[in-house]
Amino acid sequence: MIELDDLHFAYPGQPPVLNGASMRLGPGERLSLTGPNGAGKSTLLRMILGLQRPTSGTVTIFDQARSREKDFHEVRRRIGLVFQDPDDQLFCPTVAEDVAFGPLNLGKSRDEALAVVEQTLMVLDLLHLRDRVTHKLSGGEKRLVTLATVLAMSPEVLLLDEPTNALDPENQARLTEIIDALPLPILLVSHDPAFRERIAPCALELREGRLVPV
Repeated sequence: MIELDDLHFAYPGQPPVLNGASMRLGPGERLSLTGPNGAGKSTLLRMILGLQRPTSGTVTIFDQARSREKDFHEVRRRIGLVFQDPDDQLFCPTVAEDVAFGPLNLGKSRDEALAVVEQTLMVLDLLHLRDRVTHKLSGGEKRLVTLATVLAMSPEVLLLDEPTNALDPENQARLTEIIDALPLPILLVSHDPAFRERIAPCALELREGRLVPV
């Protein structure tokens, strides 16, 4: 489903972040990416969606090489990314509008999108947040709503970038239970070893720009 081959990348004026990174994620697989802060893990996730492009190397998603902006339109419809910071992902006035945004952009009618909102929030036990003002939610509530916005688009693959950051134990337990039950391939970036062990125990470490088995 995802294949990255010999990716190279450096930010302007900085040493290389990726220096021949390669990996594969197949149907039903769950994989963790580990490594220190600044190693390039989030950069890799963004490259899968075409939000950043490698200097060289090949990004193949769903058996097709992707290099141009239009190549990634389909990818962004089929792969969901939960950003590290919920505030980067939540921008509508209310929770219902944020969750409806993706389905509406996929071409669903207003009534169809509202039905998706109800179903998604019900499954995640978040219906009580439906009409809340998004920016007034707690950090843990924002994280759960961010996951709802992604799941509302029925992704075929889930990318998670530090999903447990700043969560209290109760919300982390809820998030862990929800994600663990999802029947989706998952690519996980997390500094939490217990969370990685539960969600995606197979791991690759990003070391000196390359991905190596842990």
